[in-house]
Amino acid sequence: MIRFNKDELRDKIYACWVGKNIGGTMGGPYEWSKDILDIKGFSTPEGEALPNDDLDLQIIWLKILEERGPRAVTGQILGEYWLNFIPPTWNEYGIGKSNLMMGLLPPLSGEYKNYWKNSNGAWIRSEIWACCAPGCPDIALKYAVEDAMVDHGMSEGTYAEMFTASIQSAAFVCNDIQKLIKIGLSKIPENCRVAKSVNTVIDCHAKGVDWKECRQILVKENEDLGMFQAPQNIAFTVLGLLYGNCDFKKSMILAINCGDDTDCTGATCGALLGIMGGMKAIPEDWRKYIGDKIITVAINRGDIWGCPQTCTELTDRILAVAPQVLYANNANAFICDNQPSDISEACFDTMCSRDAAKRLYSRPAWSYETDFILGKATVIFDGEPVIKANGQLNFKLSVISTMPDPRNMTFKWHLPDGWSVEGPGSVYLRHWYNQPQDLPTVAEFTITANEKVEPFNRVLVEIAAPGRPTVGFVPVTIIG
Repeated sequence: MIRFNKDELRDKIYACWVGKNIGGTMGGPYEWSKDILDIKGFSTPEGEALPNDDLDLQIIWLKILEERGPRAVTGQILGEYWLNFIPPTWNEYGIGKSNLMMGLLPPLSGEYKNYWKNSNGAWIRSEIWACCAPGCPDIALKYAVEDAMVDHGMSEGTYAEMFTASIQSAAFVCNDIQKLIKIGLSKIPENCRVAKSVNTVIDCHAKGVDWKECRQILVKENEDLGMFQAPQNIAFTVLGLLYGNCDFKKSMILAINCGDDTDCTGATCGALLGIMGGMKAIPEDWRKYIGDKIITVAINRGDIWGCPQTCTELTDRILAVAPQVLYANNANAFICDNQPSDISEACFDTMCSRDAAKRLYSRPAWSYETDFILGKATVIFDGEPVIKANGQLNFKLSVISTMPDPRNMTFKWHLPDGWSVEGPGSVYLRHWYNQPQDLPTVAEFTITANEKVEPFNRVLVEIAAPGRPTVGFVPVTIIG
C-alpha cells in the first residue's frame, strides 16, 4: 500500500492549484497566438489571478463528489450538472450542451456533429481526478473518461485528458518526468494523434533539436487539425517540461512561448510541477504575484453557493473527499494523519499497465450506458442515431449483471405511435462468476419508423426481472 501523510499530501495538492493559477494567469493574455512568443513573465496586474475556466469546471466536479459521492460520478451526471451550473457555450462546451439538451447521453453528446471534439476543453480540467486519486493513475483516468466524453466523445480530446490525469496522479509518487510521460502514453491508444505528437517531442529532445524547431515540427504535423486542438497543445506542454528540465519558471515560459492555447499549456505545466515538487518547487515571487484567490468566469453563481474562494479552501475540500474516492475504488493507497508518507510500494511497471485504460478507450463512440441496480445496459449504435421517415435504425443493447445470481431480463418497448421494433424479448444473464464484466449479453434490435418522424424521438426500453421490484428504463433518443 502507498501511504500519504495528510499534511504532505496537502502541500502537493495546494501546489497543484497555485501552479495552475500561475500558468493560467501568465498564459491567458496570449491565447490564440499563432507565432512563437518571447514572454519573460507576467503581463497582468500584480495581486490577483486571471479567471480561468480550466479551474472553474473542476469546482463543479468537486460539488458532484461532495453531494453525490465518488461511486455516482458518470458522464450522465456530469452532463446534468454542466447544464445547470456551467453557462458558456463556446466551442465543444456549446456543442456538448446542445447535444445533451437533445437527449443524447455521453459519449454521444460529445460525438454528434462535434467538430471541436479533438480540442482542449477536457485535458485542462483533469487535476481534480488526480488530486482525489493520488498515486492511482488508473482510478484518475476512469473519472477523466467520464468527464471528457461529455463534450469530446471518444476522441483525441478524451485521450488527452486520459494522458494528463494519469501523469498528474502518478506525479504524487514519482518526480521523474520521463517516467511520467511513459505512464501517460501507456494510457492512450498507441496510434492516436496525442501519442504521435508527444512522441515527436520526445524524439526531438533526445536528438538535441532546438525547442523552436521542435515547435515548428509539431505545428506542421498538426496543421490539418488547426489551432486549439489537443494533440498540438499537449505536445507544447510536454515540450516545456522536457526542454525546461522541469524548472518551474523555465518550463512554464517555454510552454507558453509555443503559442496557441497558452493559458491551458501554462496552467497544466504549472499544476504538474506543483504536484511533483510541492510548494518548494514554486518560486516565491510568482506565488506572491497572483496570491491565493480563485477568480471564476464559467460558473453560474446565481444557482450555486459555497464555491471555494481560494486555492487553500479548494485544497482542503479535495483532501476531505480524496479518502472516499480511494476507498470507493479499492485503491492501493490511503491517507493518514500521524505517519510519514511511504511511497516505496508505488510500482512503475504497474502504473504503466495498459489493461484498464484499453477497456476505457476501446469504448464505442456511438454508445452510452445506464445503470438500473440489477445491471447495466449499454446502447450501441453503428453510427449517428438518425432515422428517416419510414426508415430503420439498427443498434445493440449490451447488458451486464451487477448481482451474483442468474436471471432473465425482459424487454418492453415504449415507442412513438406507428413505430415498431424487432429483436429478442429477453436475455439471460448467467451467474456473476461465469460472466465477467467484459463479457456482457448482447441483443440486437431494429427500429422501424412510420411516416411521422419528429426532430427528436424518444424511445424507452423497460428492463425488468421476475421477482425483483426495480424496473430500469433505458432511453433511446433518435434524431429525425
